[in-house]
Amino acid sequence: MFDWLTRRAVTTEATSLRIAPRILHDRYPSAGEYERLYAYLRDRYAIRVVLTFAEIEDLLGFTLPGLARDDLAWWKGGNFDGATSTQSFAWTLAGRTAAVNLAAQNVVFERDTEPESTALIRC
Repeated sequence: MFDWLTRRAVTTEATSLRIAPRILHDRYPSAGEYERLYAYLRDRYAIRVVLTFAEIEDLLGFTLPGLARDDLAWWKGGNFDGATSTQSFAWTLAGRTAAVNLAAQNVVFERDTEPESTALIRC
């Protein structure tokens, strides 16, 4: 009945170490420094989320650049070379569009009918 007690002696057999698998995050797109905004928008079930610039800055942990407060083009999503900007990639990845009101200093993030994030994950 207590055979296991007698077999508790130290063994000289080499035991193989099990190493946890490494998780590769490169497989999934990242929103870079705007990752926290992406996660916030992704996890909201509301079709429309309205955030002030101050609330966005609180989420991100840093202040928005001056262009975000003065220029609608910053919110449109394109860089000068035609590539998608990092900030717009965050809400696009979350399946949202952004409509900014510079005078009120707020942004309406509205859910797309077909989020691009599902298309990216299906690849």
